[in-house]
Amino acid sequence: MLRFIRLAAPATMALMLLTTLPAWAQKVRLVTSMGDIVVELNAEKAPKSVENFVRYVRDKHYDGTIFHRVIETFMIQGGGYRADMSERPTRPAIPLESGNGLSNQRGSIAMARTAVPDSATAQFFINVVDNPGLDKANARDGNGYAVFGKVVEGMEVVDKIKAVAVRSSGVHGHLPVEPVMLRRASLEK
Repeated sequence: MLRFIRLAAPATMALMLLTTLPAWAQKVRLVTSMGDIVVELNAEKAPKSVENFVRYVRDKHYDGTIFHRVIETFMIQGGGYRADMSERPTRPAIPLESGNGLSNQRGSIAMARTAVPDSATAQFFINVVDNPGLDKANARDGNGYAVFGKVVEGMEVVDKIKAVAVRSSGVHGHLPVEPVMLRRASLEK
């Protein structure tokens, strides 16, 4: 007997896909030139941000990019540029999910964005200190930055990256002197 099912809207389908993935799919390994970092994603609190990040991981977008903004007392940022400083193309921006109850604490991973709240695409940052001023409740702009997970392995690697020498180059004020490569990003099994 044939059964017909009604297809859900694309956003609902994406959420269903994320919530039906096995637990291992909620972790991503970032293989860097300084060691591995494993982040655990929180699809329950930040479904759009997690879906977006996982899609970029699956598309191999992050492979061969660099950490292009490193501020020792703030965060490390990557996911947008190759070592030659050419920018990787991105998909359309996603809605801001900063009011999800997750905080920009040391070790959390969040979406980078411009001054426009709904402008996050592929770039992300890892907080190297507690940054409560980036949370929606405390943000000067009233919007904040969307946390979507946390480092569960490799915080010592994050600490090595935050300590590299940096320089100014054009619009990039905190560019590592020696590129810190994000060689590969993959879903953890």
